[in-house]
Amino acid sequence: MSQQYYATAPASTSAKAQRSDWWRDAVIYQVYPRSFADSNGDGMGDLEGIRTRLPYLRDLGVDAVWLSPFYASPQADAGYDVADYRAVDPMFGNLLDADALIRDARGLGLRIIVDLVPNHSSDQHEWFKRAVAEGPGSPLRDRYHFRPGKGANGELPPNDWESIFGGPAWTRVADGEWYLHLFAPEQPDFNWDHPAVGDEFRSILRFWLDMGVDGFRIDVAHGLVKAEGLPDLGSHDQVKLLGNDVMPFFDQDGVHEIYRQWRLILDEYSGNKKGPEGPSAEGRGWETGGRIFVAEAWTPTIERTANYVRSDELHQAFNFQYLSTAWDAEELREVIDRTLEAMRPVGAPATWVLSNHDVTRHATRFANPPGLGTQIRTAGDRDLGLRRARAATLLMLALPGSAYIYQGEELGLPDVVDLADEVRQDPAYFRGAGQDGFRDGCRVPIPWTREGSSYGFGAGGSWLPQPSEWADLSVQAQTGDPDSTLELYRSALAVRRAQPDLGAGDAVEWLRAPEGVLAFRRGEFVCVANTGNEAVTTPAYGRLLLASGEVAEADGEAKVPADTTVWWTTA
Repeated sequence: MSQQYYATAPASTSAKAQRSDWWRDAVIYQVYPRSFADSNGDGMGDLEGIRTRLPYLRDLGVDAVWLSPFYASPQADAGYDVADYRAVDPMFGNLLDADALIRDARGLGLRIIVDLVPNHSSDQHEWFKRAVAEGPGSPLRDRYHFRPGKGANGELPPNDWESIFGGPAWTRVADGEWYLHLFAPEQPDFNWDHPAVGDEFRSILRFWLDMGVDGFRIDVAHGLVKAEGLPDLGSHDQVKLLGNDVMPFFDQDGVHEIYRQWRLILDEYSGNKKGPEGPSAEGRGWETGGRIFVAEAWTPTIERTANYVRSDELHQAFNFQYLSTAWDAEELREVIDRTLEAMRPVGAPATWVLSNHDVTRHATRFANPPGLGTQIRTAGDRDLGLRRARAATLLMLALPGSAYIYQGEELGLPDVVDLADEVRQDPAYFRGAGQDGFRDGCRVPIPWTREGSSYGFGAGGSWLPQPSEWADLSVQAQTGDPDSTLELYRSALAVRRAQPDLGAGDAVEWLRAPEGVLAFRRGEFVCVANTGNEAVTTPAYGRLLLASGEVAEADGEAKVPADTTVWWTTA
């Protein structure tokens, strides 16, 4: 595969990086801390490891780094069970390490976004431990959802809700009461009707903003508020009204008032309000402004997702409908149009994402037939999957709005689908009828070098085993190879910075194209993506900027192979 590339790459400390609205067209890189880089040889990634690799991310060309949870946690769900929201888990370091990471990132022109987990805590959180110890009637039980059971002796759960990880969403404690957990039993759900919960999280926001973070990714943003009375699924009027699209424990309208309150805090720190300003980044080499919220909101429609990004709420919401779309021109065009149309009325940028820590990497999804979902157990045709993944990335980066990259996708990493049962750690894997529980496959530590027990991840191996073939997919192996996926990403992000029409705006101009092909114009930029099984001939729209595969041009025409995306400029 040959890539043509003619743009020069501005530094990460460009004018865009200093804008207060940088997030509208930003490229944000997700780091899964336990799998990125290990500094102390214990087999687990950590904050110091991330800090030492920040220059790599700057040179890759991203604008910000989103860190999955590193808080104090028993690790029942890889850190999404938080015991202390103001402390770093010792496996990752300490608060001084977090401070150093934030400061170094800022010095390199990178912003830091941290995960926030407000739907539930760990069962080892001090509130929950005291609630259980103090027994029925404890005021602390009101901060969670404790209920008596049904049945003659309270032996049945309070309602029929199921955990996302499988099994009942309720666990009974020794005194007979039950508590709600939409995920693992070690993750009790907060009761957001209790004012102490809201007070606590507003304080947590300020704690990390004072540390200098640039924003928060909100885990399960759609789940905080439950329907009044916690009704059974079959008896909830809203469920019936919306054809079972809205569940009584997800996407309730009450969540929006919480985010309006949070937005006031972020605007205070961003200097967007008149009157006394809160702490800012002035004096630390960074403009005031630009703090953001990003919602993980799984909603039934893109239109309902848009409710989370109204002007007085959150800034961005992940586009899971796009992530779930097959590599098919017609389906992709439909979801692109719907996304842009839904976001336009609320003035929010679209977001585009292909992989994250909860789904099969897109290099493996696209290697398998469509319709298998986002957790896949087979490797499929890896060459086909990589070609499609590369093409899909160029398509994603050509769309207006913000794009998210999951660590390792720039290396073309597939999922590790053949992990032995005894090494798996995904809690859903051990809970019967819930999710498939194969998220470990996308969480295997990434390779940095050709050699070593963990290919440069750390000196002491890795917490999940890496395949031997990852030596050839390492950063070291791909750097400088013009045909590598890493160099494709570096080139694409450099072109995106150099071309003003990329990322900006809220619309595309669709062009006529053969069946199976997407073609659109954005100012002086043209993108063509062939999702079909055969090569097609299209106009050569100008000067070739970049292609995910071999493209032949002659007499004003271009032959675009199957599963290939091409960028041109008419300038």
